[in-house]
Amino acid sequence: MPCLLELALLHPDPDDMDWLVPTAPQEVMTRLLRGVYDEVSASQRRVGSAVAAFEWYAGLGPRLPAAAAEGSAIRVLDGLSRIQAAMDEATEACTTEVLTVQPGGIRPEHELTEGLHRALALRGRGVRMRDLYTHVARHGQGLLNYLELMGGAVQARTLDEVIDRLILFDRTVAFIPANADRTLALELRHPALVEYLGTVFERLWRLAIPLTAPLPDTGIEGISHRERSIAALLAEGHQDAVIAERLGISVRTCRAHIARLSETLGAASRTQLGVRIAQVGLDGPARRPAEVTPFRDPAAESRTAL
Repeated sequence: MPCLLELALLHPDPDDMDWLVPTAPQEVMTRLLRGVYDEVSASQRRVGSAVAAFEWYAGLGPRLPAAAAEGSAIRVLDGLSRIQAAMDEATEACTTEVLTVQPGGIRPEHELTEGLHRALALRGRGVRMRDLYTHVARHGQGLLNYLELMGGAVQARTLDEVIDRLILFDRTVAFIPANADRTLALELRHPALVEYLGTVFERLWRLAIPLTAPLPDTGIEGISHRERSIAALLAEGHQDAVIAERLGISVRTCRAHIARLSETLGAASRTQLGVRIAQVGLDGPARRPAEVTPFRDPAAESRTAL
């Protein structure tokens, strides 16, 4: 009864106030829709005021070039089809170079195949390409086949970890993901943003190792280059899942390396492993072999002395 009264579906009988009678449906609908209409009208007035204020403030600044005035400096691409179309457009306009950062581990065959037509078109026009991958990508046969097919048009280097995906055409337009599943992307044409991303790429490129060159030795017997990278991230306090994601490996593989690292350094717990990592100098940038101090077990040395 209270709900029916609140919705005005019932109202007191004017002839007998002790009784309730139904309200005509047309009257109820008019009353309900009136409230919705008022809310929509108020929202439209607020939007109109906001737009007018924005246009007024925009007029106070300097006149922007036509390209910037059209809102093309940053464009949101929603959906794989729009992203693909924008990438194809940028590929067709590219004349000099393409820089890419490809995070994650081994590149799946289907990803390499999807971008192959763009890469071949660029190679045909003499465009040079440089790609950055994680060290794990070295183990993917698909990537090796792709680079062999592209010949000298593509240079590839690897790092322990890289930034998120980036594709930069001619230092004029860049594409970066805007969500986790990469169904949303940003197309950047603002000169300052593009220049910044280009600088980031160049600094990573100088630190990276050519794909054809072997990874440097850690200088510590029994510890691989990947285990050294894992040790440095463990020393920073990262969890297994975060380390695996940053290095482009599975959590299971990461834990297997941690177990080997613990065995090699003689650590019986995570806490002890952290101490051992610091003792042998695995908690920071890689040192030259001459600078690495071999791990010594104090207990073993005391037993030897006795």
